[in-house]
Amino acid sequence: MKAVEITKPGEPEVLVPGERPQPKPGPGEILVKVAAAGVNRPDVLQRKGNYPVPPGASDIPGLEIAGEVVECGSGVKLWKPGDKVCALVAGGGYAEYCTAPEGQALPIPKGFSATEAASLPETFFTVWSNVYDRGRLQAGETLLVQGGSSGIGVTAIQIAAALGNPVFATAGSDEKCAACVRLGATKAFNYKTEDWSTALRAATNGKGVNVILDMVGGDYVPKELKCLADDGRLVFIAFLRGAKTELDINELMRRRLVVTGSTLRPRPVEFKAAIAKRLKEVVWPLLEAGRIKPEIFKTFPLAEAREAHHLMESSQHIGKLVLTI
Repeated sequence: MKAVEITKPGEPEVLVPGERPQPKPGPGEILVKVAAAGVNRPDVLQRKGNYPVPPGASDIPGLEIAGEVVECGSGVKLWKPGDKVCALVAGGGYAEYCTAPEGQALPIPKGFSATEAASLPETFFTVWSNVYDRGRLQAGETLLVQGGSSGIGVTAIQIAAALGNPVFATAGSDEKCAACVRLGATKAFNYKTEDWSTALRAATNGKGVNVILDMVGGDYVPKELKCLADDGRLVFIAFLRGAKTELDINELMRRRLVVTGSTLRPRPVEFKAAIAKRLKEVVWPLLEAGRIKPEIFKTFPLAEAREAHHLMESSQHIGKLVLTI
């Protein structure tokens, strides 16, 4: 099969089209003929050598796919050949065929193309796990999404808004802020031209927000603590401005704040399957009803994965980038 390989850690040019043996599904796995694969920040980190491949996973990049089931491993009960699915995978997405644990696959939502469906799993699993499971966002509570125009940000805004949670966001341009509002944010703050923390406290009448989804870290953290309401939760999923910060323990104690975070890729299949089940129950009906819509900025042929990575690292996009096969 055709695939995109990482020849060595480095810039996007190390992504090279190649040939690999077609994988075989193991027990509890399905083999998917891939029609489209999403491009995500962890793919960039893996390409640079900063995101190790979990034991047993493919070294081919790509964490989300959509296509048709062509073969089932032993014990598979949820799917059969011919089913159209999208799936979260631990690697191997940038290829014509990819295996996935059956519990990490979801049906392509009704009315969705494979390209649209391929943009869903990585961000939807991540947002649900961190905003709703770890962040425990409840009905009526408020959410701040840092990097609101990213793939994760767009998904978080849309899910929270569709479920009735007021959402605020930060983004790096007026155009991106307008996109965040269009997607459901109450307000979005341009972090390049205004003090987003002051603006957020003003927008919440000084109360702050209940949950912050943060992919920035670094020097943002002290400001974020001041932007949390009492009993608020700060959830990390990345640290683009650095993994180390200054933490005011007194403020944590006094206002009962919670600081947490997670990575999804190394978690066991059972953990991810539980997220898939909740997404199917709660979020998939919202997708099929048109209350949440894929936000795809651009698609690329599989062989042009390096161009997709260049665009990803430029941060000029709003929403998702997808490879088509």
